[in-house]
Amino acid sequence: MSGNGKICDEQTLAQLIPAGKADDFFEALYGDASEGAYDFELVCRSEQAGRVELELLLHQRPGKCLACNLTYGLPQVLGRHPVLNLKGVVQRVCELAGADPAKATWSLGHTRVISNQVHAIPIIIEMQG
Repeated sequence: MSGNGKICDEQTLAQLIPAGKADDFFEALYGDASEGAYDFELVCRSEQAGRVELELLLHQRPGKCLACNLTYGLPQVLGRHPVLNLKGVVQRVCELAGADPAKATWSLGHTRVISNQVHAIPIIIEMQG
């Protein structure tokens, strides 16, 4: 297993969390995708042997208020939500890194405010063999 750059490739990240995933998420949550206040973007902060640090960016949608929505308790919700399927994202990251997903641990950090229009939720993945 090594930090080989496969995970931090923009195309790979876009496949892990596709552009329309927020619509699916809000459709399941509210019954209407247009009720969503933000869109998702997965970005890579670092990729090293045995550890990958990603961030799930929440981009405010036009005419919506990201700051007015619950984003601070969101990591726990997102970590378990079947539509977003972060467990599946972590499994795929492990596979790309050549690591056994069953031996990986992962956690979501606290929501970080980048700006009024962008919030970030860290995803830390620790992998072994």
